[in-house]
Amino acid sequence: MFSKRLAKHSPLIAVIRPRKKFKEHMDLHSGSPYWGMKNPLLQHVDALDKDLQTEVLIIGSGITGALVAHELCSAGIDCAVVDRRSIAGGSTTASTAQLQYEIDVPLHQLAEQIEEEKAAVAYKASLKSISDLKKVFKETGVDAEFKQIPTLLLASNRKGLRALKEEYAIREKHKLPVTFLDAEQLKEKYDMERLGALWNNSSAQMDCYKAAIGLLNHHQDKHALKLFPYTEIVGYKRHETGFIVDTQKGFTVSCKYMVIAAGFEAGRFLPKKVMKLISTYALVSEPLAPEQLWPERCLIWETRQPYFYMRTTDDNRIMMGGEDVPFKNAQLRDTLLTGKTKALERKFKKLFPHIPMVTDFSWCGTFSSTDDGLPYIGEYKDKKNMFFALGYGGNGITFSMIAAQLIRNKIQGKKDKREEIFGFDR
Repeated sequence: MFSKRLAKHSPLIAVIRPRKKFKEHMDLHSGSPYWGMKNPLLQHVDALDKDLQTEVLIIGSGITGALVAHELCSAGIDCAVVDRRSIAGGSTTASTAQLQYEIDVPLHQLAEQIEEEKAAVAYKASLKSISDLKKVFKETGVDAEFKQIPTLLLASNRKGLRALKEEYAIREKHKLPVTFLDAEQLKEKYDMERLGALWNNSSAQMDCYKAAIGLLNHHQDKHALKLFPYTEIVGYKRHETGFIVDTQKGFTVSCKYMVIAAGFEAGRFLPKKVMKLISTYALVSEPLAPEQLWPERCLIWETRQPYFYMRTTDDNRIMMGGEDVPFKNAQLRDTLLTGKTKALERKFKKLFPHIPMVTDFSWCGTFSSTDDGLPYIGEYKDKKNMFFALGYGGNGITFSMIAAQLIRNKIQGKKDKREEIFGFDR
């Protein structure tokens, strides 16, 4: 139902700011992302073909937009989701979907960039988001192929080993789950030749494309969530009671709140650049026999930057990624795909020479990162009632869970202590 709070002020008039128009966009990924090959498209939705009124307009239908829609719909807030692509057809299809409480910037380094207690709060919020995601899928009955598994952070070299020992000490201090494994323990348990590692049993993995589609479908059925793919937003203007948002086909959406859940493309709504763009590369192997995979099938990554990481899938494939480089343009990013795929294969063979891994799919994409590894969530300065859910870096899914909760609380007028950690004013 159309929100009473917005309806009583309609029709929307009295422009207080000029219309904002956007520049051209670019492709977020290329190649053959595994999730898009594995899962069917959500077909029973169409582009917006008339003017629309809603309380909250969510721009972006990937896992971030889906989680925001879940939190708002569950709270009884009227929502619509638009995307210029197919539903969940952007960065979500290219994600490797590893869920770790570790943030891209290690805790001992983050504690030097911001207050140590704030850094610990960020890490603990990330940890809690994993169990919150599990709860979301259990409550909705969405099969996201969510599995809780261990994480192994490997020391790439002696410098990495020193960093691991510092990291172990500060995580222990703040009572975060962590165990230190020396070279002998690593060799015995995993048959790996590395100097040491940090282990914890608090991580998870999932199919984020399947999760996004499942959540959006669930709320379409239960809460009449409105979904509009192939609906590009080209501008907006602010009114005293909200926003009038323009689509490329000439229709408008009237709303009280906007949620920008469009990844780095959200930069078009911001007057200032808050992130840097990175090109990243990933591959998925042909299926293997389960006994050919490493013990625990844990998530594996390393201290070297840019890091190399891997996981397995439900159908016994190996998924890995890394080889990140600064983004310059999509053409250069795509040109590097073959060479970067071979580099990933070499790194895997060095770590697990006995596993006969053969690449089946490979792809590249563009993502954003921040200097402190933290997301930007909430309103930007004078952009009242325009909320950003920008889960940058390697923790996009866990940050998206946090963003969805923060935005729901903000709309409901509830205080949330995490605002100061993840807001634009930090």
